[in-house]
Amino acid sequence: MKSEKAALPLDTIIAGDCVKAMNALPAASVDLIFADPPYNLQLKGELHRPDNSRVDAVDDAWDRFDGFSAYDRFTRDWLKAARRLLKPDGALWVIGSYHNIFRVGAAVQDLGFWILNDVVWRKTNPMPNFRGKRLTNAHETMIWAARTDRSKYCFNYDALKALNDGVQMRSDWEMPLCTGGERLKTDSGEKAHPTQKPEGLLHRILIGSTQPGDVVLDPFFGTGTTGAAAKRLGRRWIGIEREADYIKAARARIADVVPAGPEALVVTASKRKEPRVPFGRVVERRMLEPGEVLESLNGRHRARVRADGTLITADAAGSIHQVGAAVEGAPSCNGWTYWHFRRDGRRVPIDVLRQQIRAEMTA
Repeated sequence: MKSEKAALPLDTIIAGDCVKAMNALPAASVDLIFADPPYNLQLKGELHRPDNSRVDAVDDAWDRFDGFSAYDRFTRDWLKAARRLLKPDGALWVIGSYHNIFRVGAAVQDLGFWILNDVVWRKTNPMPNFRGKRLTNAHETMIWAARTDRSKYCFNYDALKALNDGVQMRSDWEMPLCTGGERLKTDSGEKAHPTQKPEGLLHRILIGSTQPGDVVLDPFFGTGTTGAAAKRLGRRWIGIEREADYIKAARARIADVVPAGPEALVVTASKRKEPRVPFGRVVERRMLEPGEVLESLNGRHRARVRADGTLITADAAGSIHQVGAAVEGAPSCNGWTYWHFRRDGRRVPIDVLRQQIRAEMTA
């Protein structure tokens, strides 16, 4: 019997209609879906700059629908197929503009997905509003949703925090449009795709919501930004695309990608996922002895270690967290970082001992 992953056309572009292609794949076989569907821009005629030069806007056949009802049917069809493909703990990212994202969002909720965040991609170099009748459209919106409200979706919180220079990642992402050498061009020098996304956007999404080896599917593959980012980051990918020119460009692009080595793909692990270590384990292991004195982070308070893994002061007794909170008059306290012991004249946080035990547990 073949494994679930063996039954999937991994690292492959499937040519054809996305709904039919998704319905032909095994159910519950994909970890993440990134979707950049047609925006249904409803452009009325060509768009020109003030110098009368033509703007290379989205006017392709794949972005034309006979009204909102037709677009809504299309949206529900592909979302339903996508939800069938996701594993129970899988998740969806879908990007859009004001033309379509609100309709897509309603369908996402109606079909049972559980919205986790809406993320604003703020473009540092947006296209101006040439007609001067509206505000410059300087952002797009992404919806991040779990398959259900019970899904234990992947979220690499600490990895995203590290990616953001140690600051918690927010839901507004500042990033330029795809320009320069990253922008794919045809042999005649024109854009290979009118809405090619910057690879940095997919890098952040994959780092934050997948693990190396996870399967990522993009049902509107275009010129392969998702596949290129996935290959570079050690994820498996599947693309679905119906336009032959886009498929050709995507295959050439992805073939040139050199994946990072396994050691470079390890992301900062969430502390919440680390093995739980009771303070009593430290005492059992004689890493600290009963009767040993601990000092507070600020050096103002002291407590003695008891044989059962609790602490005692003149006025309080209990766990390392309870006693820390008591002596500080605070509602809570992380005892692991608050209490310190002395070694060779230096104060060392007791968390060092916990990390030593954890390293042994996972070795």
